[in-house]
Amino acid sequence: MRTMLVLALLAFAMPAYAANHAVQIKGMKFNPSKISVAVGDTITFTNADSMTHTATALDGSFDTGHLATGKSAKVKVSAAGAHPFHCAIHSSMKGTVTAK
Repeated sequence: MRTMLVLALLAFAMPAYAANHAVQIKGMKFNPSKISVAVGDTITFTNADSMTHTATALDGSFDTGHLATGKSAKVKVSAAGAHPFHCAIHSSMKGTVTAK
């Protein structure tokens, strides 16, 4: 019984680790275009398209910069709420990160 109590207390004392999520850019689209994450998580944007793209938050909370074909960039989500983003080069490409 005491061992179970100690294990339960240790489980609550362990730090939470941020998760990494993936978004692929292909065919002039973000996939997925809508993603839910926790504050502190990271998102890796990978360009699998034949042209350069960005993933730029409209609120300025993140920006991958220009990603050439085959390149990736990680961004950290540091604030709760909805963070719409787009490709700064191709305005028709849009998505939303929702962080809790």
